Amino acid sequence: MTIRFTVLASGSAGNASLIQVDGFGVLLDLGLGQRDLETRLRNAGHAPECVKAALLTHTHSDHWNDRSLGWLARRKLPLFCHPDHHALLTRYSPAFSRLLKAGLVRAYQEGQTLALAPNLRCLPLPVRHDSGATFGFRLEGPADLFGRSAVLGYAADLGTWSDELVERLSDVDLLAVEFNHDVSLERQSQRPAALVARVLGDEGHLSNDQAAGLLRAVLQRSAPGRLRHIVQLHLSQDCNNPNLARRAARAVLKELGHQAQVHTAEQEQPGKTLVLTPDAGTRSRRQKVAAVVAPEPAIPAVQLWLPGLEPEAQ
Repeated sequence: MTIRFTVLASGSAGNASLIQVDGFGVLLDLGLGQRDLETRLRNAGHAPECVKAALLTHTHSDHWNDRSLGWLARRKLPLFCHPDHHALLTRYSPAFSRLLKAGLVRAYQEGQTLALAPNLRCLPLPVRHDSGATFGFRLEGPADLFGRSAVLGYAADLGTWSDELVERLSDVDLLAVEFNHDVSLERQSQRPAALVARVLGDEGHLSNDQAAGLLRAVLQRSAPGRLRHIVQLHLSQDCNNPNLARRAARAVLKELGHQAQVHTAEQEQPGKTLVLTPDAGTRSRRQKVAAVVAPEPAIPAVQLWLPGLEPEAQ
């Protein structure tokens, strides 16, 4: 009765996470090449064979890779994506065309719950980003005998947030959210003006302060003590640093008198596997779930890249 969540890579050079329920692994984005993806999985303590499906947030090129889509096709594994993703992926990815031809592409729709696995339900949450259709997700594991289940919220690559998104992300046990940049560092950077404006815009990326505001709103709308883990995603290597991001999140926790572990995802190595499991000793408005950390691992018009956003510039 658990959900296991591992960030394999997070940042402008490639994004991928693994969600597991009952041994069934789902890749949330696959922005790494096959070899790198398999290496990250093994270094995090997971056999590549555990992957049984993949789920795509949007079509910017740091969230999918043709070689890894080909890996899905060869293994006859399904890819869940929005219908609006098809045109760009068909144009730029021969492997996606093979998945389509083989009937391995599964559609999801805004606000409609789907089953990613026998015991993993997913609610797609639309967010604002300059990639066309872009989504976060609310993922819920199997219920125990008392109807309690672990819930994970995921939102990365968004330039602003709404009350509706807050409501969908409330009462989760783990919140994975973008802390992309520090506004002062972004404005003082040597990046092109158009790129800075894009990042700071409503369809760009969340700053540390914006993400902290989202976290505050989620906590205020959630049962006391429910949220146990905060995972910070997609930090800019040029215009942010982990200390600034963690400070912003911890300030909110201190302000609200809330205790939760803060984890900052990295670009170059996988993070810890976070294990969420129902706890019969807790009570909440919906349900409460205790979380433990697994041992350390063994070792627009829509386009591929927006101007100035080639991988080395992001």
